[in-house]
Amino acid sequence: MEEWKDGFLFVGHQLALDFLNTRPMLHGEAQELLPDFSSLLRWFQAAGVIGSRESITLQKQWGDSARARRTLEEIRELREELRKEVLAWEAGGKLHRGMMEKLNGLLAAHPIGTRLSETSSGPRLEPSFEPGQPEDLLTPLVHSAAKLFAECDRTRIRKCGQCVLHFLDTSKKGTRRWCSMQLCGNRLKVAAYSRRRKQSSGQ
Repeated sequence: MEEWKDGFLFVGHQLALDFLNTRPMLHGEAQELLPDFSSLLRWFQAAGVIGSRESITLQKQWGDSARARRTLEEIRELREELRKEVLAWEAGGKLHRGMMEKLNGLLAAHPIGTRLSETSSGPRLEPSFEPGQPEDLLTPLVHSAAKLFAECDRTRIRKCGQCVLHFLDTSKKGTRRWCSMQLCGNRLKVAAYSRRRKQSSGQ
């Protein structure tokens, strides 16, 4: 997937991590990429979670409603709670009981379906998600967060060494330290090159 898509960053290789990255630091300041319900729908569409039909329907039915505003607020609050939990988890801490209980409550309130999908290698079981109201948008986020803590290798979950973005290191060696080559990797390489040149000229 492209790193920038419709104004959103996708470097996490995992939906919950890409969700955390909807409040990046740009030009030295935190930028809220989900300021309204319409932006939230655009992010879900850019992430490939919903299609244009679902996005248009939700916007028409709920875009200006109090429920949509409350859902947006709840989703952003969940994002910041998850950010704190992921940072502690990355540092070696255990998943806090409070977060586990919260996720379990949300999983019960927002169950996700499954369906068989035909692939080149045969049928595959995959999540089935059809949102009909604003609160349904919590479903894929909650399930992705639960899968992050339950199934992902914690040693491969990292915050970029140069910015606030989180990612799942899918490289073979598992030595990735920055969110992407384009965003931070090149900056690090240029800085390292400059240091080497200064050291060489000083000798």
